[in-house]
Amino acid sequence: MKNDKAPPFEITLKVRDSCLCLHIQRAARAIARHFDEVLRPVNLTNGQFSLLMSLNRPAPPRLGEIAELLAMDRTTLTAALKPLERRGLVRVRADGTDKRQRRLELTPEGGELLSAAYPIWEASHAEIERRIGGIIDPDQLRTTLRALS
Repeated sequence: MKNDKAPPFEITLKVRDSCLCLHIQRAARAIARHFDEVLRPVNLTNGQFSLLMSLNRPAPPRLGEIAELLAMDRTTLTAALKPLERRGLVRVRADGTDKRQRRLELTPEGGELLSAAYPIWEASHAEIERRIGGIIDPDQLRTTLRALS
């Protein structure tokens, strides 16, 4: 049954064909599924890989820094950390100077897993760059995406 209050179908087609948000989301989901698949042998999702990699730094970062880097709210980041903590890949500790702040630390086991996952990511990432390279320069795409975020 047709909904007479809905916009005409032509508008639906226009949005489908021109909506940047829709096209970026579709591409992001496709790439995320691809990385989930290639990282499956090391028992990581693409999101977990990115989160662990964001913790691979000389000093443990604050939770807020990582939330900002990954464009996540603190609640979502805290939920994403839980399975990594249970697996012993990440430690969450109170900040030494401000007990209200939490610092995130990659454990030795987390570092070892990242070392195993990185070559998988690198090869897969290079393949994606080759695939899109005939359409758009990957560096230009990264610059554009950074400008949007």
